[in-house]
Amino acid sequence: MTSGGKRRVILAYVDIGEAESYRTYWEDSWQAPSGGSPGSPDFILTEDPDGWSDNYPVAYWDKRWQNIWLGSRGIIRRLAKLGFDGVYMDWVEAYDDETVKAKARRGHVNAANEMVVFIRRIKRSGRVAKGDWLVVPQNAPYLINKVPGYAKLIDGLGVEDTWFRGEADAGWNNPRGGDIKNRRHDKYSAPALLRQYRKYTRIGKPVFSVDYCLELKNARRVYRLAGENGLRALVTRVSLSRVTKILAP
Repeated sequence: MTSGGKRRVILAYVDIGEAESYRTYWEDSWQAPSGGSPGSPDFILTEDPDGWSDNYPVAYWDKRWQNIWLGSRGIIRRLAKLGFDGVYMDWVEAYDDETVKAKARRGHVNAANEMVVFIRRIKRSGRVAKGDWLVVPQNAPYLINKVPGYAKLIDGLGVEDTWFRGEADAGWNNPRGGDIKNRRHDKYSAPALLRQYRKYTRIGKPVFSVDYCLELKNARRVYRLAGENGLRALVTRVSLSRVTKILAP
């Protein structure tokens, strides 16, 4: 796709680790999880742990879920035929969700390995229709430590909330839609995440950071720090319902 004479890479957003009840694949007979019990079909495991409505982590290695995405009639092949250059994949971190991990253990499944297998299948499926099909996961920066070959498979990494986050389901004008500082002191603290991101940038994988801010001073801080650390940044609000103007460096 081109804009102003320059080719632009367009990725389709897909959530490969959660079922979303507002998507076209959601059938009338499907039921959401409730009361600690899985939904129906039973690969729909639980409610979103971060509080996002109508989002449900899945057993993504289940053939019924993968069949939605893969094959000649799957979503990936259709997106490639529509002209997208690849997919931006959300909820790759499903491999580290406690409910998902428990389900994997009961089935003698390695959750991290199966996520990488799924992403590899997504890449292969897209390349049947479009030879240079790209796969860019969002978050799960520590998956590179767990599965050999993951870094080579992906074409970049998207990351959220390095410095600022917003609350789930917050509307555009909700003051909780951004500016919530990352105050963690574990592996998800900003310094620890930046060290992890360097494992990607050092091997030539671009890292696209998304932080959520309402205050201009916070947005400017994010753009400055992201630039200093080799990240390609976007600052917006967590609702994502409007296009945000990107600040000049």
